[in-house]
Amino acid sequence: MFNHILVVCVGNICRSPSGEALLKQLLPGKNIRSAGLSTEKSGLSGKSADRMATDIAAENGICLDGHQAQQLTAELCREFDLILVMEKGHLDVVASIAPEARGKTMLFGQWIGQQDIPDPYRMSRDAYEHAYQLIDKAARAWAQKL
Repeated sequence: MFNHILVVCVGNICRSPSGEALLKQLLPGKNIRSAGLSTEKSGLSGKSADRMATDIAAENGICLDGHQAQQLTAELCREFDLILVMEKGHLDVVASIAPEARGKTMLFGQWIGQQDIPDPYRMSRDAYEHAYQLIDKAARAWAQKL
């Protein structure tokens, strides 16, 4: 049913690339990509994953090489069966971009107590590690559900 999954965060350089890569590893038969809510506004379109996010993912056996940040668009929302966002507030932002996507947008942390996954960007290594652990736990929970 959900064969096309989009993982969304703000800049598409920390959380969503990690979530995308983890889900790809756990669900190899599915089309999984990621995008950001304000990638263009932040000047991050086309940028690679954040260095700290890349390092922590690599330490956990996940490769973020080759990632390029992209802006979430209404067209992109239409392409996917399921859109997973990192924070509750992102649900409304996705709906403002593509109102028809509201019914297929859920929290990445849905199955770990509907938990938000905090943005570690420009924070400490501990913040990145904490976010990665939540993303890993949530991705495993989604893999079991899907």
